[in-house]
Amino acid sequence: MQQQKPAKAKTPKPADREETLSARERLLTVANDLFYRHGIRSVGIDQVIAEAKVAKMSLYRSFASKDELIAAYLEQRDRLYWEWWDGVIAANPDSPRDQIIALFQALATRKRPGARGCPFTNAATEFPEPDHPARLVAEKNKREMRRRLRVLAHAAGALDGDGLGDQFALLFEGVYASIQTFGPPSPINQVVAAVEALLSVQAPTKASRR
Repeated sequence: MQQQKPAKAKTPKPADREETLSARERLLTVANDLFYRHGIRSVGIDQVIAEAKVAKMSLYRSFASKDELIAAYLEQRDRLYWEWWDGVIAANPDSPRDQIIALFQALATRKRPGARGCPFTNAATEFPEPDHPARLVAEKNKREMRRRLRVLAHAAGALDGDGLGDQFALLFEGVYASIQTFGPPSPINQVVAAVEALLSVQAPTKASRR
């Protein structure tokens, strides 16, 4: 008797793959807007599904849970954040000092309609549990920001690169907090002057030493 070959797994049709991809993209787009504007905990999964105009099954084909959707939203924000950062650095290749100042200029002048500060700080505040997926992504972003600022401070010739980098990190966080609590004129308009003052003390140029 001839042994039957096991049935092959059904390969999704191209249209099915396209539908799944577009549903995932719509879910992430809606989650990105709702989670940032209203807070992650206050937005129910049914609201995301309704505004994305997808079936509930499409959600669970793309994300096993709300926590997984939250993590994907923050990971997408993380990628976009570093694309912005790298773009600023690449546009200012002359010196680390110029790159530091350019970062803070770009941060202070970004257009923020309906801004609610930093999505990673907001997520860490909403999820204090150390092992929650949202907090893990948020902490990863902040550690990388601190590391990069320290590297730039060392490259600028700071007397204490780690210390100056941490001062820059505090200024970054201060800008994000000020966005939510101050209207114009805002203290963030003074952040570049604060950065230049720190650099003049910690990393004086040859001209300033004369």
